[in-house]
Amino acid sequence: MAVDVRVLKDAAQGERRVAATPETVRKLLATGASVRVQPGAGVAAGFTDQAYLEAGATLDEAVETADLVLCVQPPPVAMIERFKAGVLLVGMLHPQAEPARTAALQARQVQCFPLERLPRTTRAQAMDVLSSQAGMAGYKATLIAAQLAPRFFPMLTTAAGTIRPSKVLVVGAGVAGLQAVATAKRLGAAVEGFDVRPETREQIESLGGKFLDLGVSAEGEGGYARQLTEDERAEQQRRLAEHLKGVDVVICTAAVPGRPAPKIITAAMVSGMRPGSVIVDLAAETGGNCEATRPGETVEVGGVTVAGPLDLASMGAIHASEMYARNVYNFVSLFLKEGALRLDWSDELLIRTVWPQRPAGGEIPPV
Repeated sequence: MAVDVRVLKDAAQGERRVAATPETVRKLLATGASVRVQPGAGVAAGFTDQAYLEAGATLDEAVETADLVLCVQPPPVAMIERFKAGVLLVGMLHPQAEPARTAALQARQVQCFPLERLPRTTRAQAMDVLSSQAGMAGYKATLIAAQLAPRFFPMLTTAAGTIRPSKVLVVGAGVAGLQAVATAKRLGAAVEGFDVRPETREQIESLGGKFLDLGVSAEGEGGYARQLTEDERAEQQRRLAEHLKGVDVVICTAAVPGRPAPKIITAAMVSGMRPGSVIVDLAAETGGNCEATRPGETVEVGGVTVAGPLDLASMGAIHASEMYARNVYNFVSLFLKEGALRLDWSDELLIRTVWPQRPAGGEIPPV
C-alpha cells in the first residue's frame, strides 16, 4: 500500500505558508506515494484547492491514517492526538518548546523531523529551511523599516534641494542580514553591516554595503566566533553606542537557532539615537537583539520607533512557501522511495534531525 502523505493547513495565528505546493505534490506523487491535502491549506499562499486537485492530490480533512505529515509550524495538540501511532511528522516543529505538545507527541509515538535541527552542511543546503525563510524575513524587515522611517531611503535631488540618503545599519550578517543589506542598497540607502565575525566583511561588501569595524575581533578557530572578554565586549558596546548616534535605521537580524537572541542594542543605546530613527528587530520571535523590543508590537521609545514583527517569512507567503516546500520535498526524498518509507539511520541528516533521538545503524522496514 502506498505511503499516505498529508499536507496540513497550518493553524498557527498569522501563518500563511504551506508545506507543499502543487509543484512538490507532483514530485511526491512521482515517488509512488498518495498525497492528501487539507482543504484550504494553500489558499493564503496563493495555491487554490483546484490547483492541488489538478496536480493529482486528493482533498481530505482527516489525518488519522496518515503515514507522513507535512506542516510549516507544529500542529495543535488536538490534532496530534488524532495521529496514528508512529506517524512521521516533518516541519519546523520545536518539539520541546511547549510541554503539552511534547507530551502529546510522545504519547502518540510521533517520529518528528524538526527541520530547524538539520545540520548546516553542503549536502543539506537544498533542505535548509532556516536559510530559505531567513531570506524572505530579511527582505520584509527592510521594507518595514523603509515604511516606518520618516525619511527617504535614496538620495534625491529636488527643486527644494538635495536630500541625503538614509544611513542604514544591519546587525548580523547571516542569510537574513545579507538579504537586508542587499534590499536596503537596492532602495538607495547608505548601508553598513555589522557582525562579530570579521570574515563576513567580504560578503557585506560584495552586496554594496560597508563593513562596520568596531575594532574588536571575535575571530576564533575553524571559522567560528569566539566569546569576547568582558573588556572587549564593553569596548565594542561603547563604540557601537557612539556609532548609532548617526544612524537613521537599524535592522537587527542576529539569531542563534534554539537559543534566545543575543542582546546587542541596549536601552541606553536607543536613548542615544536621534528622534525619528527606526529599529526593526527581526529577532523579536526569540526575544530580540534590542532591549526595547516588544515582540509583535511597534513602540516609540524617546522618539525612536522600535518594531518587533513576528513571522516575517509568512508575509511573503507565495515565494516563502515555494522555497519551503522544495526544502521539505528534498528532505523527505531521503526516505520516501518507490511508494515506501525507507529510513536509513546511518544517514547523518536523518540521525541528527530526528526527535526523539535514536541510535544510528540499520534501516527500518518499508511501510
